Amino acid sequence: MHRVRENIYKWVFAIMAFASIIFLVGITITLITQSFPLFREIPVKSFLLGKAWYPTYDPPEFGTFPLVAASVFVTFGALLVCVPLGIGSALYMNEIAGYRQKSLLKPLIEILASIPSVVYGFFGMVIVAPFIQKVFNLPTGLTAFTGSIVLGIMATPTVASIAEDALSFVPKSFREASLAVGANRWQTLIKVVIPSAGSGISTAVILGISRAIGETMTVLMVTGGAAIIPKSFFQPVRPMTSTIAAEMGEAVFGGLHYNALFAIGLVLFIITLFFNILAEFISNRYRLKLGAGR
Repeated sequence: MHRVRENIYKWVFAIMAFASIIFLVGITITLITQSFPLFREIPVKSFLLGKAWYPTYDPPEFGTFPLVAASVFVTFGALLVCVPLGIGSALYMNEIAGYRQKSLLKPLIEILASIPSVVYGFFGMVIVAPFIQKVFNLPTGLTAFTGSIVLGIMATPTVASIAEDALSFVPKSFREASLAVGANRWQTLIKVVIPSAGSGISTAVILGISRAIGETMTVLMVTGGAAIIPKSFFQPVRPMTSTIAAEMGEAVFGGLHYNALFAIGLVLFIITLFFNILAEFISNRYRLKLGAGR
């Protein structure tokens, strides 16, 4: 009976472990099969580098370059916000804050990470956008800059939490050895602790990028929705995710517009997969360096 129970547990956990792989393969196959009809009509180069996105024109134009450029603009701006705030918060919690402060700050940051994106979007639309419009004297506050700020705030808890976990895994002996040879606390932090936690910090930044570039509701609500090539951060833009969310309900099932939206999803999937592979590569590389150093 005991062996039967163990076998049941074994198969249950095996199915759960392989379920994620099955779902990933299913998503990949769906994106490819639904995107392929578009590429029979439009070359991949024209789809990726085309400068006009007018799916309802006759004939329609499916150039995603403005959408990709908007995603890059907003994601880069979000990084300028979340990386300093996230890593700075992680360093403060791990190296400076006392036990009581850390026990308060860590749960609060994790709660911020769990807030639904639509709440951030509503906050950006009602408070941040009017403020930016007034300060910079803009026609509208719904711009790439607004999206960058709100996305940066959204991604900060993710970066801070993962980076703090990485810093907490740095052995205490590393700090003690550095201080023993005459380094002060700042030198120990910069030259010993941060390099030793470089794997986790790099992973935190890359996952922050993935969070920002894959976000939908927030950018749909605060970036303005203009499918144009952005020339500054103070223009309305339309990233790839918001395009899918805004237009999928209006696209004719099985039409070219429908297939084009799946093709955008395929591009996003490839970009996110690339960043996750990069995070794993950097993490493994740092582990090997750390192991060689020991």
